[in-house]
Amino acid sequence: MVEGARVRLNGWQQAAVALGSAVGALLDPRRADLIAALGETTGKPAFERVLERMKRSPEGRAVLLERPRVVSSKVGHAWDLPDNTFGAAYARFMGSRNFSPDDRPPVRFMETDELAYVAMRAREVHDFWHTLFGLPTNLIGESALKVIEFEQMLLPMCLMSVAGGTARFNGKQRALFYQHYFPWAIRAGMRSTDLISIYYEHHFHEDLEAVRQRWGIIPAPPPPT
Repeated sequence: MVEGARVRLNGWQQAAVALGSAVGALLDPRRADLIAALGETTGKPAFERVLERMKRSPEGRAVLLERPRVVSSKVGHAWDLPDNTFGAAYARFMGSRNFSPDDRPPVRFMETDELAYVAMRAREVHDFWHTLFGLPTNLIGESALKVIEFEQMLLPMCLMSVAGGTARFNGKQRALFYQHYFPWAIRAGMRSTDLISIYYEHHFHEDLEAVRQRWGIIPAPPPPT
């Protein structure tokens, strides 16, 4: 069971929550709760497809069976791993930004426990993907990762987030994104393995570059000089 009280919505209510969340998220993109609600109310068909993919993958089935959570009590050992490991890279990413894995909003609008877990898992592995692709958490980095997330999961919210993010770019940021990061993100998302089906916690102790190579990860290019 994914923590947090879930709410059942009819079609009209779902549309109203989706519209309100979209407007609110555009006005204040820092509202993670609104972005989460938008993803849930517009993403059920996509999450159902993701669930079926996970069921077809041995590692994905293990994730669904054991339902690991990316919370401090479960991933805190990453801070003690050798510097070259994926887990240590994740810890550096989180620590350098003073992020906590416990800050993700709960899932509220998924109908079943299984879909609620898939939606939560997609939310919680976001920082793993930042680490693997070497993307910053600024507006350009988040928009580029949303392109990859859309290619991986086909969530409408990802496209909406890219549209909302790029609308806030200035001219220099827009040129940098579309000429430099957007083409890379398209290529990176297509080349990568099915990232949602990976049991990341079982790979914390492995070499970062080794797992990148195994999973087809193309790290983000450095900004042009």
